[in-house]
Amino acid sequence: MDLASLFPDHGLSTGGQKVTGFAIDHRKVARGNVFGAFAGARFNGEDFIQDALAAGAAAIVARPEANVSGGTHIADVQPRRIFAQAAARFYQPMPQMTAAVTGTNGKTSTAEMTRQLWHMAGLQSASIGTLGITTSFDHAYTGLTTPDIVTFLSNMAGMAKQGISHAIFEASSHGLSQYRTEGLPVNIAAFTNFSRDHLDYHGTMEDYFAAKMRLFDEVLSSNGHAVIWADDAHSNDVIEKAKARGTQIMTVGQQGEHVKLLSRTPTVLGQQLSVQYAGKDYAINLPLIGAYQVANALVSAAIAIASGVAADSVFDLVKRLQPVRGRLERAVICASGAPIYVDYAHTPDALESAIIALRPHVSGKLITIFGAGGDRDKGKRPEMGRVASESSDIVIVTDDNPRGEDPGAIRHDIMQSVPDAEEIGDRRAAIAYAVSIAQKGDIILLAGKGHETGQIIGAGADERVIPFDDVQVARECAA
Repeated sequence: MDLASLFPDHGLSTGGQKVTGFAIDHRKVARGNVFGAFAGARFNGEDFIQDALAAGAAAIVARPEANVSGGTHIADVQPRRIFAQAAARFYQPMPQMTAAVTGTNGKTSTAEMTRQLWHMAGLQSASIGTLGITTSFDHAYTGLTTPDIVTFLSNMAGMAKQGISHAIFEASSHGLSQYRTEGLPVNIAAFTNFSRDHLDYHGTMEDYFAAKMRLFDEVLSSNGHAVIWADDAHSNDVIEKAKARGTQIMTVGQQGEHVKLLSRTPTVLGQQLSVQYAGKDYAINLPLIGAYQVANALVSAAIAIASGVAADSVFDLVKRLQPVRGRLERAVICASGAPIYVDYAHTPDALESAIIALRPHVSGKLITIFGAGGDRDKGKRPEMGRVASESSDIVIVTDDNPRGEDPGAIRHDIMQSVPDAEEIGDRRAAIAYAVSIAQKGDIILLAGKGHETGQIIGAGADERVIPFDDVQVARECAA
């Protein structure tokens, strides 16, 4: 394709420069690529425009005031957006059915559960998110909840060429605000919940919510479906946005009008659900524990139904859902009989949800181990301490990913609201201590890192990642 075809609104002559690809890293520019010169957290792409041109860039997409000499400047006040839209024209084909899920918590589980349901229904499916790219036959780690736009679109096109017909991705607030999900037709958009997170980036809860709502305001196809968990404090706001857009709406939960949760009863290894859809009642033995896993599973079921899978089949397949890596994953059972559950909870709301999920299964004490990430929203640290203190029997504050901050200072911020907690900075030592005091009937919750396999220490040039897998370390300590 030529530049004029990819940027039809910018007055370029047809039959001109042929485009060979897109790049947002000047070191990856090949001859004929379109280079996106954007300001990022660490680098300003405009500083590398001449490097990109020297490497053979066909054009530069940047702000009108950017200095582009000796090359084609495609200028726009929203350069990320037009770059993404052009890249979507280049990277083709795309899966015929695409869905996106946003929310503070539950995105990863909902995306992976939806992929599982599609797969069990006989559809070639994939999910993209925090766990990477997962298909029925492969898995690759991308490093970001929402990858950069070039990686995202090229992966989607590559999967379509391999026969993937159904794909779902996590739409993070960062990805939405930076137009990393733009251009791809989205047939179904889902909302899980909304609570405090990422204020280090967005600044205010209002801006954070607005970033997530771009999925419904602008990204979702106007003739698409909006699947909305109805039991969150912000659900009505999302419903109103979907109505304003004119999309079809499917609400889910106890307050849901479409997939309605009638009852939930915890069992030893899961929970018994009674669900109503289209006037028909369904009894479901969900093999996962926790109220929030019910929310994830039912939102996933609604996405599958909205995509065209028969409801009777979907609710039967929900009974066969498998746990998602690092999401209330039972890592090991200690010699004392106490199980250790690993969860990615790293916000006050997510931590509280994980504790509430485990509480019905505790006959002794609930031991919670957690920390907080460095160089992130500091205001949530005492809130996490408060939640752990109010809902757990024993609290152990440890290190998470301190990054560029002093780990002791992070723990101090948490300890302000949980002064009676044990403070053990070394995460392995904290886990070993929990194992040593756990007795039969107790449950250990190891929160914060979930699926991650490394601990990030330092920042910038001093950053290093120490191998650390909560599940593996828990098993070693229990042994």
